[in-house]
Formats: sequence, C-alpha cells, structure tokens
Amino acid sequence: MLAASVPSQAQLATMLTPVEIDAPKPRVAAPARQRASAITDRRLAPRTAAQVAVTSGTGGNSPGFNTAQLPVSAASEKNVGGAEVNARPLSRPAEALEVAPGLIITQHSGDGKANQYFLRGVNLDHGTDLAITVDGMPVNMRTHGHGQGYADMNFLIPELISVVNVRKGPYFADEGDFSSVGAIHVSLIDSVARTMASITSGSFGYNRAFGVTSGKAGDGNLLVAAETNIYNGPWDHPDKLKKLNAVVRYSQGTPDSGFSLTGMAYANRWNSTDQVPLRAITSGQIGLYGALDPTDGGNAERFSISGRYRDSDATGATKVDFYAIKSKLNLWNNFTFFLSDPVNGDQFHQHDDRVLGGINASHTFRGTVGGFRTETEVGVQSRYDNISVSLGNTVQRQYLSGTRSDLVMQGSAGFFVQNTTWWTDWLRSHVGWRGDYYNATVNSLLLAANSGTANATIGSPKAGLVFGPFARTELFINAGEGFHSNDARGVTIRESPSDGSPVESSPFLVKTRGAEVGLRTKLVPGLTSSIALFTLESASEILFVGDAGDTEASRPSRRVGFEWTNDYKPTSWLSLEADLAMTRARFRGSNADQAAAYAELDGYPASQIGNAPGHFIPGAPNMIASAGIRLGEARGWFGALRYRYFGPRPLTEDAAFISPATGLLNGQIGYRFDNGWRVQLDAFNILDSRSDQITYAYGSLLKTDSLFAACFSAGGGAPTAPAAVCQTGIMDRILHPVEPLALRLTVAGAF
Repeated sequence: MLAASVPSQAQLATMLTPVEIDAPKPRVAAPARQRASAITDRRLAPRTAAQVAVTSGTGGNSPGFNTAQLPVSAASEKNVGGAEVNARPLSRPAEALEVAPGLIITQHSGDGKANQYFLRGVNLDHGTDLAITVDGMPVNMRTHGHGQGYADMNFLIPELISVVNVRKGPYFADEGDFSSVGAIHVSLIDSVARTMASITSGSFGYNRAFGVTSGKAGDGNLLVAAETNIYNGPWDHPDKLKKLNAVVRYSQGTPDSGFSLTGMAYANRWNSTDQVPLRAITSGQIGLYGALDPTDGGNAERFSISGRYRDSDATGATKVDFYAIKSKLNLWNNFTFFLSDPVNGDQFHQHDDRVLGGINASHTFRGTVGGFRTETEVGVQSRYDNISVSLGNTVQRQYLSGTRSDLVMQGSAGFFVQNTTWWTDWLRSHVGWRGDYYNATVNSLLLAANSGTANATIGSPKAGLVFGPFARTELFINAGEGFHSNDARGVTIRESPSDGSPVESSPFLVKTRGAEVGLRTKLVPGLTSSIALFTLESASEILFVGDAGDTEASRPSRRVGFEWTNDYKPTSWLSLEADLAMTRARFRGSNADQAAAYAELDGYPASQIGNAPGHFIPGAPNMIASAGIRLGEARGWFGALRYRYFGPRPLTEDAAFISPATGLLNGQIGYRFDNGWRVQLDAFNILDSRSDQITYAYGSLLKTDSLFAACFSAGGGAPTAPAAVCQTGIMDRILHPVEPLALRLTVAGAF
C-alpha cells in the first residue's frame, strides 16, 4: 500500500525540490514478451502515474516507472508526466494538453468558454473529433448548445495532473465517439508529500491562488485542492472573469488493486470580446482589442462525482470507471452584428443544462494460445445524457424571441474487444473491434415537427503491428475505422425553425477511416524521436457556421500528413524538444460526384451536398510546429523558452480568404530554494505579436457599412441592394487577436 507521503508529478513541477516517493523496488529486466505486457492499462491509473519517473523542467528526477518507457501501440501515442506538463508556461488550463505534439489550443472568445482545438489538419472547433477525459470522465458534450463535442477544460487544475496519455487516429478499440482524430486522457494525482500553496499575479488584472493538501484517512489517502482566479485581459471591455475550482479525492490500495472516489466543483462567469471583422479595426471603429457588442459573455458551472476500481492478478485485470456530472452553460454571442436584425442586432443566447452519467468496465484475460503470450481485453462503455438545450435571440442579454428549445434524452452503449499477441521478441499484433448503439429522443418545445426518436448502430474494426525493437527502434503499422456522432436535434429535424421550410436531417453516426505508419527510435542516447505518416477520411466534415455560432455536418474529406516529434535530454539540466506536423486537407471529389463519395462511406444523403466550388476545408491548418528548451536542476535557477507556430489556414472552400500565420514565444525563469519555496516569472507572447489568435471568414453587417444603408433604408424605403447581398452581408476576415506581452509572477511554498 502506498504511503501518505507519495508526491505528485505536479508537486515536482510546482515546487521543484528533491522528493522521495514510495516507488516499486527495482526489478530484474523481464524478457521482451513479458516486458511489453507489464503495464496493460496504457491510460495510466492515477497512482501509477504518481509513481512515474518524469524529469522536471529543471532536471529533478524521482525513482519509479518512466513514461517514455511505457509500451505504446502506435508511433504517435505518447505518455507525458505531470512534472513535464507543469514545467511549461501555461496561460490557460487547456494549454496543458499541448503536450500532445501537433495540437494547438486557442480561444476566440472569453476565457471562460471552451477552447478551440486544432490537430492533424482538422479544425476541431470546441472538440468535435478530439475525445478528452479527465479522471475517466468524458469532457466532450454531445448535442450541446454551442456545438457538438463541446469540451470545456476550465475545471482542470494543472497542478493536479499526474499523467497525460495521447493517442491519435481511430486505431484503438477502447476509444469511441469523438476520437477519430485523437484522444487525450488526463489522470490526476492521489496525494502530495507536503501541503502546497501558490499565489500568482500579473498583467491585465490576472490573479490566481491555489492550494493542495493530503493526508492519511483510515486505510487510504484524502486529497483536497482549491483554486480561485480572476482576470480582465487586455480588452477595452474587461472580461471580469471570476472562477472557482475545488477537488476532493479519496484513494486506497495500489495501482493494480485499489479504488478512488473524486468530487469536483467548478463555477465561472465572464464577459467576452468576441471575434470581429477586420474592417472594423482598419476603419478605426474599434481598436485591436475592442468589442462590437460589449454585452457578450457567459457563465458556467460543473459538479461531478467519479470513481475508479482496479483489481489484478497473474491471470487478468479488471478496470471499472463510473461518473455522474451536472453541468450548465449560458452563452451570449454576436457574430454577425446587424445582418439579421438591423434594430436590435444579432446577439443570441445558447443555453445547455444537463445531467449525465456513465460506466466503463473491462476485464483483461492473460494467457497463452499455441505457445504465444496473449492479452485479450473485453469491455463495455455506456453513457446517458438528460439535456435541456435552447437557442434564442437577445439584446444586451435580454430575451427577445426563441429559435429552438428542446429536451433531449440521449443514451449509448458500446462493446469492444482487443487482443495483443507477442509472436516473437520483435513482433506483436493488435486486433480489435467495437460496436456502438446510439438512441436519442428529442422533444422540440417550439416546433413539434422537429420532435422524434433516432437510433443508430456502427461497427469499427482495428488492427496494428509493431516490429522491433531493432537498434532501439520500432516500426508501427496501424489502421482502423471510427466514428463521430452528430447533434441529435439535427438527426430528427424536419422543418427550419426560422421559416418552416423543409430541412434534410443529418445521419446520427458518421464513419471515419484512418491508417498510420511510423517509426520510434532511441538510437541516440537521451533522444526519443518518432515520425508518423497518416491518412484520415471522414464521411462528413463538421464545419463552423459563423452566423449561428455552431457547427454543421458537411461534405466528405480526406487528410494526408506526417508528424515528426523529438525529445532530447543530453544532461540532467538540459531538455530540448521539437515537433513538426504538416497536413494536406481537402474535401473529397468534385461537387458533380459528391453523391458517389457520400455513398462510398455509409450512404450519406446526396441532398447534403453543398454548392461551393472549392475543395479546401475551412480552418484546416497545413502546418503546426513547436520547439522548446528547459534549463536547470532540482534546486537553484531554472528557465524555459517555448515557441509554437500555427500555420496559415484556408478560411473558405475556394481559399479566397487565408488566415495569417501566428508564431508565439513564451518563457519562464525562476529560482527554487532548499526549503521548497519557489519564485517564478512567466512571460507570454514575448515578441508581442499582433497576429490573430484565431481567424474565420464569413458574411456580417455593421451599421457603419455602406451596405447597411442600402439594405435598410432609414426612411423605410425599399432596399437599393439585391436581397441576396443583404442576406449574405460583407465577406471579411473575422479575427480574435493574440493577447499582447504579459507577465505573471508566482510565489509558491511547501508547508
């Protein structure tokens, strides 16, 4: 049983002092076939993660397992310890996930809203094809008021991260909805060696306080942590963000035979400076950090209980995760300004209030077949959401009229089986299959025609081979099918909520297919390098719709690209990293033969085909790169620099609008004292870039536009502009700027 003094990886990063943990005793190296199966749960259990030896940004080490040595099934799979996560300068909680190579996390609105994600040439909006879990709980929300797969990470306290498991592609049988592009699983710590507290204060009214403590409670450990944060930002109309977070966690047993029970509470409210048209800035109507509707903003809350159970012996292992979550979100946005309503403006309110629960359970059977060592995992995954979701028109957050109001009950059940067989010391195979069943009942309160029930099933085969190691190098080959779900309201819709015209419904489940070939090598001492070539096809792309602030199902797509990842630690005081991801993303086929393309993947209805002439996928990045350096030992001075590059993206299907590239340099310098105290200065956007944090292109209308007068005569006369032009507005680059140079000073101590 672990002692109460087991420190977290987060402690190593935040306090950065030498600590000792009750780690497993060193073991004699096992034969390759046994060694490869020593850890069956690659998405690490919290206490296992607390024992993972990870080098901190300053070179401090702790004994135990090393995340870099954990077995992986694909060249792009990666495990990152909490110390490494927290050694990076983080301007917002979700940036902790950028330890996933090639992932960009940004924001187009207030910091209380879910972030925008980009990975493998996909604009994932707020999480459409990136499955995220925290402590076994799904973060992605289906049939959500602001977009399918909405994944708000603001409830995460980065210091509590134990390990981050990164997977990419539809190659894993235990990954379901939203995981076609990737899946990120965050495990949390169970305990800390000493009570810790920190205070951070910085530019633009940023203030944060954090504390965590743990101790023995009966036969287990009790951990309590809390965080409070306020922030105005550089905006002309301050965000006035106010956030509270709390975590209580009880754990008992060992990584293989034990359990944990965790409670979380989160509340946040904020104002938003949303994206604005470039012409509003260049004309001088507003400044770079100005807002066209200062009443935009929102509030959110989340409460959860989650549990984990593990049991293991020589013949098998059992895993059970369960959760219950209550969440609520209110958002007020105005993306098109006066395009639809010349008097009151186009602000709208999105409301989502839900209770969801689920359980994931599996058992792994260990044995031999025909003399070959095998492990076969059989599992079930279930989830149920009870949702109240609505969309309405507002002015200055005051209700004007309703567009949609729905009560949705949505459930799903999945079954999976995956087998790993070690054929030789240099060859192992992975074969799996999963089946999913989805059901939803939609009660449309404003338009009964859009009520209904929907059902769908889908099967997804998976396969992979791992060759090696040869000269400390492994070759990975992976292929598989996956899926993502569409908003249940779009599946049962029959009539347009605005004018009652017939509307074609969307398929409930959309198939994806992917493949990957990659190499991972440790041939050079201290260097771990991997390269992966991948392709991903989707039967329906999910795109952002500017005038609705939402997403919609679109045309089939194909992506081909590569990722090159390098982590180098030549000495105890120096760490280097460099990642490069490049992708070619296109819609598949011409508009003339889109029907055949839809039919190729599960008979997607031909009536969904758009009329746009281009093949470019709006918002799809073709290049993402990053590089970083960290210096320092466990005591004394330490520092870090990290640069990330977000390449240009086509903003329309004909690439008539292209976003600028964005390069950001962040840094960190500090000093760790012998008594466990630490002083640290973080700097964000050191080069003071004035580029876009995120960019779109769509039609909007301002009262200062000449088209406004042509469409809406002040005297009530007939419009002088064509109706189609008035409905479309003025196409423009719509942007949310990068925040300017900001400094944040942290003082942290252990007690």
